[in-house]
Amino acid sequence: MLLREVEYAKPSSVAEALTILAANDGARALAGGQTLINVMKARAASPDGLVDLNGLAELKGIDLGADGTLSIGPMATYTEICNSAEARARPILGEVCAQIADVQVRNRGTIGGNICANDPTNHLPPLLAAIGAQMTIAGAGGERVVPAEEFFIGVYLTAVGPGELLTRITIPAGKADGFAAVTLGADGTCIANAAASLNGSLRVAVGCVGAVPLVVHPASADDDAVREAVRGAGIDAPSDVHASSEYRSHLAEVLSVRAARQATQRAGT
Repeated sequence: MLLREVEYAKPSSVAEALTILAANDGARALAGGQTLINVMKARAASPDGLVDLNGLAELKGIDLGADGTLSIGPMATYTEICNSAEARARPILGEVCAQIADVQVRNRGTIGGNICANDPTNHLPPLLAAIGAQMTIAGAGGERVVPAEEFFIGVYLTAVGPGELLTRITIPAGKADGFAAVTLGADGTCIANAAASLNGSLRVAVGCVGAVPLVVHPASADDDAVREAVRGAGIDAPSDVHASSEYRSHLAEVLSVRAARQATQRAGT
């Protein structure tokens, strides 16, 4: 289905993009377009205008600080993250980005577009919640920093409000991480997924079982402790044509254990 006619703007700076977004409540930021354009074609979304962020150098780049902190621009593509020497400081990022869809999507899709869409079946929201990412959001009133656990607030909803843009993703140093997923085919979306990070204590984030990633803090990295933490979180997973609520809840425990084991193994190497 063809797109309906919309206004189009290609700003030359983040400041200009924010001005355009603030002046038009119906405008949407366009990143890689791998989600937004498809839902527009399906008439599931009908923004009045598109603000194309491609070409804004301020929103790209992957930088590694002296303390191991990663700073990633939201317009960095999955492929760029996979190939970045700096991003290898947190290896799980490239590993998970390499699992997203296919080569064509990875070449166009962006980390910012993925998390701002907050599709519950996406790979990156639970991963960023598990590894303690911080999101910088800019608007007319200046910048604010929101932790990943508070960034995702509902299905397709995030802390980025009208007239605002995600401008930076900051990820602390660490290498003891894990990720596990069951997908619809090799290149499909997730039926369930889980990410884990072991940095003194274990943090696990489960995806696809609710509107936002479910974050739990098991008492230890022991399999039983992980299962108990996930089970005790009171998951009310959705049912659909791909999986029943019971099956998703079961996968949440299984995948959390797998992700925690991977994190534990890496912590010992």
